[in-house]
Amino acid sequence: MKQTFTAVVKREPDGWIGWIEEVPGVNCQEATREELIESLRITLAEALEFNRQEALGAAGNEYEELSIAV
Repeated sequence: MKQTFTAVVKREPDGWIGWIEEVPGVNCQEATREELIESLRITLAEALEFNRQEALGAAGNEYEELSIAV
């Protein structure tokens, strides 16, 4: 299932900065807008995978995974 997130991007004097609204801590800075978007995509994927592994590790051996739509 493909998820969609909101990237906030802003031009700065020395490049571009951006962050993902829905996931705290996912922020990047790059020289170009295109590099920033790709960096945000990679950083978001890594953060989601890290959070997923951390949650599964905390669950122990017996758990159930459910899809929840908002």
